[in-house]
Amino acid sequence: MDADRLRDLIPQVIAVVVRRGADFASAEDAVQDALVQLLRTDDEPRDPKGWLVTVAWRKFLDATRSESARQARELRVHTEPPPGQAVDVDDTLPLYFLCAHPSLTPASAVALTLRAVGGLTTKQIAEAYLVPESTMAQRISRAKRTIGDHRLDEPGDVGVVLRVLYLVFNEGYSGDVDLAAEAIRLTRRLAAQPSLAGEPEVRGLLALMLLHHARRAARTTAAGALVPLAEQDRTRWDTALIAEGVVVLRGALSQGRPGEYQAQAAIAALHADAQTADETDWPQIVEWYDELAAHTDSPVVRLNRAVAIGEADGPDAGLAALAEVDEATPRRTAAAAYLTEKAGDRRTAARLYAEAAAAATSVAERDHLTKQAARLRHRAD
Repeated sequence: MDADRLRDLIPQVIAVVVRRGADFASAEDAVQDALVQLLRTDDEPRDPKGWLVTVAWRKFLDATRSESARQARELRVHTEPPPGQAVDVDDTLPLYFLCAHPSLTPASAVALTLRAVGGLTTKQIAEAYLVPESTMAQRISRAKRTIGDHRLDEPGDVGVVLRVLYLVFNEGYSGDVDLAAEAIRLTRRLAAQPSLAGEPEVRGLLALMLLHHARRAARTTAAGALVPLAEQDRTRWDTALIAEGVVVLRGALSQGRPGEYQAQAAIAALHADAQTADETDWPQIVEWYDELAAHTDSPVVRLNRAVAIGEADGPDAGLAALAEVDEATPRRTAAAAYLTEKAGDRRTAARLYAEAAAAATSVAERDHLTKQAARLRHRAD
């Protein structure tokens, strides 16, 4: 059976089993057991969703029979619905809300979303986060216990769900699971929910993911070295994803309620629209950063806005804007080095690049900044 189709069914089946009376943790375990049985079955069932619901419910009952609460167990047995085709109702949205419950830590919410909504195995999630499988299993178990008393019919916060999905997207790629692609798949499903048609930020996030993902192939060399945006080979950008992202963004903006994700997507769209780095519409990008700053008082946003101002109005204006950014903001020194170089002070820029390299959090970033420092020192000698 097609893996994507199977993963689409998992959250729907979990939701059905929960609505029939199982608690979330038991339902999730039962569905995983049913999934394993399905994968071992030679003949694909005519109605996979109905098959999974039936088998998962029976496995839940089998597990319940081993407990001491006989009276509650017998009541559940009597409420067992007859096997057959499941009601074609998608309860996935409440599952998104439950897995992104505010009582969970961001790391736990991400893991639970990938397991229950994304249908990934614990092993796949552990590999993606570079942690032992046992560690990830404990994290997921704790998350399920934390939300054990919450029901699917409790109202959820769309904003929290979007933050969890964006966290998944930003984890990038490792192991045999492409988390960025997985985040896009889950966000597409979320955006397709009819009840969220009036939430433009859902489509704004989807557009942002598509536009960023479109540039992925050009961001690094074959050896893994970082390639700055201005130096990327734009013929390697995925034009189909860019076109889709722009259409999705226009649909979101047409609702007249811009938000954080729409503003970020608009900035990404302007970069994608430029045929060369020199053709970038920096004044309009600064306007979108002003819009973005109105929605989030993030020092990272102010940092990026300062760089955009440096491109639109000159490096001195950028450095003046950067002076208002908290000195502890990540990559502030790297931004200062870039703007200082554009202002013509190569010696100072080289020193700043070296300082930024020393504080870099990844090998690729450190190597890139070290090369910039060496390049300027060579020219200054």
